[in-house]
Amino acid sequence: MINNVVLVGRLTKDPDLRYTQGGDAVATFTLA
Repeated sequence: MINNVVLVGRLTKDPDLRYTQGGDAVATFTLA
């Protein structure tokens, strides 16, 4: 399954990239 998301804004801090136990990448960030 492929999901496409477009977000427009400014990052308030650097994204946090981590990986699940299954090897999937997960990025966490905040927008203003």
